[in-house]
Amino acid sequence: MRSRLLALLLLAPAAMACEVQVSPAETAAEAGLAEVRTLGPGIRVEARYSGPNNFTGAPVPGYEADACLLLPQVAGALAQVQLDLQAEGLGLLVYDCYRPVTAVEAFMDWAEEPDDPRQKARWYPRVDKHSLVPGYIADTSGHSRGATVDLTLVRCSDAGCEPLSMGTPFDFFDPAAHTGAPVGAEQQANRERLLAAMEARGFRNYPQEWWHYTFQPEPDPCTAYDVPVR
Repeated sequence: MRSRLLALLLLAPAAMACEVQVSPAETAAEAGLAEVRTLGPGIRVEARYSGPNNFTGAPVPGYEADACLLLPQVAGALAQVQLDLQAEGLGLLVYDCYRPVTAVEAFMDWAEEPDDPRQKARWYPRVDKHSLVPGYIADTSGHSRGATVDLTLVRCSDAGCEPLSMGTPFDFFDPAAHTGAPVGAEQQANRERLLAAMEARGFRNYPQEWWHYTFQPEPDPCTAYDVPVR
């Protein structure tokens, strides 16, 4: 599977004009990836794939720390979004950033395993597991290029920060998670506020996932990375 993955084109429009190559870098520093909190210290990170609280039910290979790595230009733009939101008492909570090719392969392997009724009930109750590929899980990912981030809004006070209601959880495989899907008025307003904040700093939403944004133009759309997140 690995050789097939490395030869495929990534699916995002920015990458379609070139054949994506996997960088030979072995560490995040060699790849030029930056931890987003070094530029945006107010950003909160809950790297879902570094632990069991995700649709696979286990830590995902390639994720070794609760960290958010992005190319510096992208991390800087996300830090600006955070500053914009702080004036409103809001902020960002990030669930996933750069994603190693190894992790993408692990998702594809998971999709071929027998279904777990507990995971299905939580993450994809109305979708058959065999239908998750390619509709929801792809054998290549724009995350691997270091310019895509999955995130939500939080409201902060002296007592701490709480995520705003978006109508579905992160990584909920269902049409209700589409950015423009019918949801409650409060949830719709929250999705629109996130969309406006991200678009103002150069991020484009993937309409099938309210949480998924890619910086445009991508700094390096023809390079994917397979260094561990640590």
